[in-house]
Amino acid sequence: MMYMFLATDTEHSQEARQKARPLHLARLKELQAENRLVVAGPNPLPEDNTQFSGSLIIAEFASLDEAQAWAEQDPYVQAGVYEEILIRPFMKVLPNE
Repeated sequence: MMYMFLATDTEHSQEARQKARPLHLARLKELQAENRLVVAGPNPLPEDNTQFSGSLIIAEFASLDEAQAWAEQDPYVQAGVYEEILIRPFMKVLPNE
């Protein structure tokens, strides 16, 4: 099943985000190599697209528990970038493939 991860950054997390980014991207690339990643990217601020307020990831996991365990190990979590992560099942309706 697909799961949506909607993460909210802590205030003033840009430096920590930049430091942890290579490891964060490496984990996403692992999901991509396994054909489990649907989409991933940051949420830029409307007034400055070089600053971010969080991230969105949609990926395949066997269960909610597996998705939560994966999220807890994210380098952004370890670095204190994310204040919270909302994880919910996701069902793609459109576009049709």
